[in-house]
Amino acid sequence: MQAGLLLQCGMSVCMNAARQNFRLCFFASCIPEASLKHECARKEEKEDWPMHKLECAAMCAFGQNWNPSETVRLTARILAKQKIHPERTQSEKLLAVKEFESHLDKLDNEKRELIQNDIAALHHFYSKHMEYPDNAALVVLFAQVNCNGFTIEDEELSHLGSAIFPDVALMNHSCCPNVIVTYKGTLAEVRAVKEIEPGEEVFTSYIDLLYPTEDRNDRLRDSYFFTCDCRECTMKEKDKEKLKIRKLNDPPSAEAVRDMIKYARNVIEEFRRAKHYKSPSELLEICELSLDKMGAVFEDSNVYMLHMMYQAMGVCLYVQDWEGALRYGQKIIRPYSKHYPSYSLNVASMWLKLGRLYMALENRPAGDKALKKAIAIMEVAHGKDHPYISEIKKELEDH
Repeated sequence: MQAGLLLQCGMSVCMNAARQNFRLCFFASCIPEASLKHECARKEEKEDWPMHKLECAAMCAFGQNWNPSETVRLTARILAKQKIHPERTQSEKLLAVKEFESHLDKLDNEKRELIQNDIAALHHFYSKHMEYPDNAALVVLFAQVNCNGFTIEDEELSHLGSAIFPDVALMNHSCCPNVIVTYKGTLAEVRAVKEIEPGEEVFTSYIDLLYPTEDRNDRLRDSYFFTCDCRECTMKEKDKEKLKIRKLNDPPSAEAVRDMIKYARNVIEEFRRAKHYKSPSELLEICELSLDKMGAVFEDSNVYMLHMMYQAMGVCLYVQDWEGALRYGQKIIRPYSKHYPSYSLNVASMWLKLGRLYMALENRPAGDKALKKAIAIMEVAHGKDHPYISEIKKELEDH
């Protein structure tokens, strides 16, 4: 199987998030009543009306109080689709949703409580609009969704929603993946990014591969209940570079390095929580203070430094501080290219962000160069005919 070779798999169930909610009529507060009725009438004429009706009716009933989580909405769609189409769908040729692994026996009390909260929300928001299996079956289904759902992202890796692709879920994980999964409409597209010999297993990555071996496996154990034994996890060849320590006349002790790694992990979690309630200026302060503290021990290319730079860049983009975002992005791109595998979507998205920032700041030569680097990766990962690539090429022409 050559690099760039494509396998397409149809989407079984999708739950689109913010960027597509308006079009799909999920939030009553976003759509005038007349427009809502027109959209509903148009949808009623189509085959997807039963699925649309499920959410539209519930949404209209709750109005601005309609706020189920993405997982709850995705699970509701799965239940509705299973009732409407009890037979196997086109996307279940190899594996049906009901055959998904749930890892139910491995769930701790916290995860079980979270599932019960989701079940309560499902009943609250959908009880008048659909029938449910019993609680035990719902626990299994939510556990299956949590282990097998796919996160849908745009060309800059901004979150769009979640989906279930049963046949794609058959692929195992490796931190040295030989394929990448991307999305085009309702299709998941699986492309080789390495040469794959006949009989060789196809591996994708379930997680962000930026982080060192211990962090990656903590995430895999927490979310997917296994430890990876791929070559990268066995040899740990990239860990030293990913955890690079600043060269100082008085090098930090091993204990000081361990303490700083612990601090870094804690501040990453603190920032994740803080995003829900702190202002952009407060979030940027967390980033800057943590970078100052970690920078006393870590090189700028250290992945924990890169993580907080990336968060700071996101805050700058949010408040439209293009110069600030560019400064962080310029520090990130070179180590990203070293730490991530070839044809990484993370590297492509960073080049894309940089290219658009350069263009916004009227630095056309740098913008051209960055956008072309993004395209070179995306033509392999997404395919040369993907709409994202057409959009980027148009941006180059328009400038």
